[in-house]
Amino acid sequence: MIKLLVGLGNPGPEYEATRHNAGFWWIDAVARDMKLSLALDKTYHGVIARTTWNGQTLWLLQPRTFMNLSGKSVSALARFFKIKPEEILVAHDELDIVPGQLKLKFGGSHAGHNGLRDIHAQLGSSDYWRLRIGVGHPGVKSEVINWVLQKPSQAHRAAIDEAIERSLKALPPLLEGQMEKAMMQIHTTTAPRPKPPRKEPGPAASAAGLPDSRLPKSPED
Repeated sequence: MIKLLVGLGNPGPEYEATRHNAGFWWIDAVARDMKLSLALDKTYHGVIARTTWNGQTLWLLQPRTFMNLSGKSVSALARFFKIKPEEILVAHDELDIVPGQLKLKFGGSHAGHNGLRDIHAQLGSSDYWRLRIGVGHPGVKSEVINWVLQKPSQAHRAAIDEAIERSLKALPPLLEGQMEKAMMQIHTTTAPRPKPPRKEPGPAASAAGLPDSRLPKSPED
């Protein structure tokens, strides 16, 4: 059973609509669906909401650290309330999945995603669930930084939003631990596969926790 839903992103209005904040978008959608309000809680370094699902406490969390320190927030809440890694689901942007598609998986490597990397380190485990939200890849390694820190095109954002809305129908089996059923619903899509537009390389912003398997190291990594 899932007891903690986490969405990854970067704080601040300059990042709000960028691809790297897809996890925040998902938590916002879940909160709306459950009619919950997220509120800042400095103890857990993020904005949170608490509700009850089938008699069990359920938490929603958006870390308000930068992406590279996501584990600081996740581990603070999980340890205080004795939530096991396998009872946590983390939603995050995924370069290797096209906009309009989502993938649910358990465990595995962080694949260079610095938000997941820090969660691995802070929890001392990779055995948690991930909801990988497709944001697409620019097609050129050197453009990845710019890509994730930019707003998606209108077509891509519409596809991502549709996928997020579709995933809400899978919340009941997901929260109840019926993961095969949840996967079937989440992985089924009628969304088109938009091709990512080519972008010109631009200035990088390394503060936002970018996937360092594809990027140069930064002091925050």
